[in-house]
Amino acid sequence: MATIPSRSSLRAWFQCSEPGCEDQHYPLNEVVFRCRRCGGLLEVQHDTTALAAASADDWKAALDGRLGHRAPGGSGVWAHHEWIAPGVAPENIVSFAEGGTALQAMGRFAVEVGVPRVWLKQCGVTHTGSFKDLGLTVLVSQVKQMLAEGVPIRAVACASTGDTSAALAAYAAAAGIPAVVFLPRGKISVPQLIQPIANGAKVLALDTDFDGCMEIVQEVTADGGLYLANSLNSLRIEGQKTVAFEIVRQLDWQVPDWIVIPGGNLGNVSALGRGLDLMLQLGLIDRLPRIAVAQSAMANPLYLSYLRDFTVFEPVEAQATAASAIRIGNPVSIKRAVRTLQATNGVVEQASEDELANAAAWADRSGFFIDPHTGVALAAMIKLVGKGLIGRDDRVVVVSTASGLKFPDWKVAYHLSQLEGVISRHANPPIELPATVAAAREALERVLC
Repeated sequence: MATIPSRSSLRAWFQCSEPGCEDQHYPLNEVVFRCRRCGGLLEVQHDTTALAAASADDWKAALDGRLGHRAPGGSGVWAHHEWIAPGVAPENIVSFAEGGTALQAMGRFAVEVGVPRVWLKQCGVTHTGSFKDLGLTVLVSQVKQMLAEGVPIRAVACASTGDTSAALAAYAAAAGIPAVVFLPRGKISVPQLIQPIANGAKVLALDTDFDGCMEIVQEVTADGGLYLANSLNSLRIEGQKTVAFEIVRQLDWQVPDWIVIPGGNLGNVSALGRGLDLMLQLGLIDRLPRIAVAQSAMANPLYLSYLRDFTVFEPVEAQATAASAIRIGNPVSIKRAVRTLQATNGVVEQASEDELANAAAWADRSGFFIDPHTGVALAAMIKLVGKGLIGRDDRVVVVSTASGLKFPDWKVAYHLSQLEGVISRHANPPIELPATVAAAREALERVLC
């Protein structure tokens, strides 16, 4: 039987991420979102010496043995309890069996693209339909732990373009904790809007964009009464880093050559890097994959910085895009993301509305149902293949961040060729016919020839 450290013997804490300020530490049960000395973002640090007391083989055996169990043990997040939030007692875990999502071979689509070994990590096939569940289960569980310890927290709050608010509302409702979400009015889809409303969150729809909502929520949470749930709170990152653990485990503990991931506020990018780095430190992997961050051309500050070798970063005013969850012009996790890209010899690519819509529709022809954000990632991958950066023999994982079912109007408009600025190359509209056998036979002869 595998021998791993007991959870009670492990420690985790917040630590400033800014160079020269790493001596600033804070307990995870303290309401703190930025370093009190320099204002830098905090990161969760773990006692890796204690974690490394177990061998890589022991960790692999322990984690493999947890597959298939009911929540919270069967959660793809809480299966890694020791690696994310060892201080949260099992009775305070709030879980909907998130994570553990499929790594699906992309089959015919991958062959047509020219790279036969492409997998889709379907993080949107989860409780609220996006990868945000991975981070919110950790954050809300930590808040429940803090409340049990007597820490006064009135509610949890976030700014969102849709998916974060849905996940926060669901997990907070399960925990019995009030939730407040700040949304940009008129800039998210109806399915995304209705989720937090249905789960009882207090929804504030503001006449601004996500960046404006983010500024306001940071101000209203500054006094500590409301607990900030955006990705600048690195408890979110701890849950999201389990995507890296799952990908490697699903590839029989082998590292792919590339991981392609959509980037907006860039917390998911840095989470991926943190997960890979921890596995490297513990000896579970011996190298890092290259990471490609995919941005919408309508909200591309990281891409523009990449073109200048990250020597300069300038926020942009994000424009309307179907990939609404990554319509972010001033990402909070920019420094974290750049560190991840530099550590993995990574790249950044962008996709236009036409490119992302057609990439999604192309993949749908092989049985998928791709959301716009994953469409950005697929379009970026196609462009990197065209540039020769991704080779035919490479093993590629594309991270799908949300369910296409959240965007029915966008999917319908594509197939009716009604998306502005998009030439629907894979449109498949219904064929309207009179109700006669002759008309049906004639149409079938045309379409099945």
